[in-house]
Amino acid sequence: MRSRHALILLTSVIIGVSTSGSVAQQTRFPTNEDLRHTRAISQPRLSPDGQSVLVQVADATADGGRTHLWLVDIKQNSSRQLTYSPESDKRGEHNGEWMPDGSAVLFLAKRGEHTQLYRLPMEGGEAHPYSLKVDPRVDLSQEPDAIPPSQEKSTQKQEQVEIDVERFAVSPDGRWIAIIAKDPQTPGEKKEETEKADAQWVDHNPHGARLYLLDPATGKLAKTAITPDVESASWSAQSDKLLVIAEKPGNVGDLGPAKGAWLLKIASPDQAEQAKEIPPSVAQATWSENGKRLYFLSQSEPDSPPGYNDLYEFKFSDASVKSLSQGYVGSIAHEKPIAFDGKVLQPVQNGTKISVARFGGSSPELEKFDTSVVTNLDTNARRSGWVWIGASSTKPQTLYFVEKLGHTPRALNLPSVIPAEWTETPSQLIQWQNEGKTIDGLLYLPPQAKDRKVPLIIDVHGGPTGAWEDGYSPLIPFLLGHGWAVLRPNPRGSTGYGAAFAAANKNDLGGADFRDIMAGVDAVIAHNSIDSDKLALMGYSYGGEMAGFAEGKTNRFKAIVSGAPVIDQYSEYGTESSSWYDRWFYGKPWEHDADAWKQSPLSGIGHAKTPFLLLQGDGDTTDPLGQSLEMYRALRQVGVPVDLVRYPREDHGPLAGGIFGNPSTEPWHGFDARQRMVKFFEKAFSQ
Repeated sequence: MRSRHALILLTSVIIGVSTSGSVAQQTRFPTNEDLRHTRAISQPRLSPDGQSVLVQVADATADGGRTHLWLVDIKQNSSRQLTYSPESDKRGEHNGEWMPDGSAVLFLAKRGEHTQLYRLPMEGGEAHPYSLKVDPRVDLSQEPDAIPPSQEKSTQKQEQVEIDVERFAVSPDGRWIAIIAKDPQTPGEKKEETEKADAQWVDHNPHGARLYLLDPATGKLAKTAITPDVESASWSAQSDKLLVIAEKPGNVGDLGPAKGAWLLKIASPDQAEQAKEIPPSVAQATWSENGKRLYFLSQSEPDSPPGYNDLYEFKFSDASVKSLSQGYVGSIAHEKPIAFDGKVLQPVQNGTKISVARFGGSSPELEKFDTSVVTNLDTNARRSGWVWIGASSTKPQTLYFVEKLGHTPRALNLPSVIPAEWTETPSQLIQWQNEGKTIDGLLYLPPQAKDRKVPLIIDVHGGPTGAWEDGYSPLIPFLLGHGWAVLRPNPRGSTGYGAAFAAANKNDLGGADFRDIMAGVDAVIAHNSIDSDKLALMGYSYGGEMAGFAEGKTNRFKAIVSGAPVIDQYSEYGTESSSWYDRWFYGKPWEHDADAWKQSPLSGIGHAKTPFLLLQGDGDTTDPLGQSLEMYRALRQVGVPVDLVRYPREDHGPLAGGIFGNPSTEPWHGFDARQRMVKFFEKAFSQ
């Protein structure tokens, strides 16, 4: 299964072709090829002087799907591409940040053998990488029992080795850059690998992610006392301290939360003090403006799925921890808080809307924005302006700027994220009742619904601790372009409705949440022009798992598409990359045999009849290939029409993004999946 934050922001697939008649002449829906030409924007960073915005733009899939940095002049409202990638760099430039004096921007890129930190001067010139080499702290080739055996072990001091930078954070005064990098492979270890002495001892790899301090003026890199595995580092406004989050090595997090929050004083980087009062599920920490408090996300106090967070405050004066969002009727989004004016701004989800709330007073105060989805809020040290990315069902991703929150923002010019003006497909927020719960859904109707009954596709979100948001999804105009309506339900277990609602599917996967969805289908049919004989269901991750449940629980659908599903909780639990999330729902399968089997779609295979299409990435470690193979074999052997399509190299999230019409480095996988889906639905609806 997929934890909360991975798939809830995935939006879209496509393949649209407008249908015949006057509708076709008046509308412009995207084709399958069009969806290979969508872009995406992310990570806006306001310049120190508040005059420019650095922003990451992803090329379209057809152009390689790489990311680059763009610069927006706020006053002129013009933009230009700032960085370009050599052919050897398949990912592009990313993680762009300003130097505090505005003299340069920093970014990560892999233009050779290693991912390096680059500095690009703003007065002109080329970007140059820092040469970051370290004395290896780990070298398995020098262990006494290293293979192949050597008569002599080297007693000479090893040469320094280049590191691959994973993340970095610049101090507010610009004197230091915190660098997070995994222990590098030594020449001896590389030689072992070449000679195929490459056995892997599971959960015992001593190469961990460490924290270093870089002096950008001299290029000198210093070690710190923080032990692996380092996840993040956050600077105090005074630039004298770091708050570092690190998890114990050896995949201990699979047994339960295992993170620690460490305080590192720059004056003594060889010493670190753990803030033991901060819980082990800590994430996304930031400092108050005066350095006397920390704000961070951590597991909600009420019983809720792992990763369902609240916003907390830690006071240095008495080492106390206080929840600032306890009882919040929505959900805390997984973005970093921003200290502002003695309080803290935190992205939040309320139903299908994503916004920002101000915490720290008597009650949370929602900020006002013009779009239903607001993400990537950013400001500078002086708080002289604010930037964010806004979207809605009729507005693709747009970069906004405002001097003061609450005032009317300006939309900033960037390359359009869609290749043409497509017909607007506004959402309708609908609600229905089921088993004591009010359930939300987003309904989209094609133009044909004005004149006749149309087929309905139910699109189930991932998680299950996720939600559909009222943002822009290329999938929607694509599907509507075929004359199909779409329902995106948020059944119990979804985020955006409080901790109790998110926890309402505990030990009941495929139970009441499935019935919530089916009640929504009935509600849509009752009040809209829907052909009840032409229903289909699709989903990815937990949505794919729900597709498996639907296969064994109802015959109402003409076709079901399942992407990267969980089919058997026993085999999933033993082969997925992490089991802590699943364990919250039904426990250890061998201790809760009946519960695990009841919540496995495979248990309903004896009732299966609906044609079934499986889409699976070969490299998926979240919901591994074996899950789809099990479903394929089972359906095939009970005589149900089933197809399984495997996509080489694809992991869980990247394949979903490609299918849903987001930029991908795989040029044709998303296109192929969408093409198969459309043919599958068309065949089912024609019978």
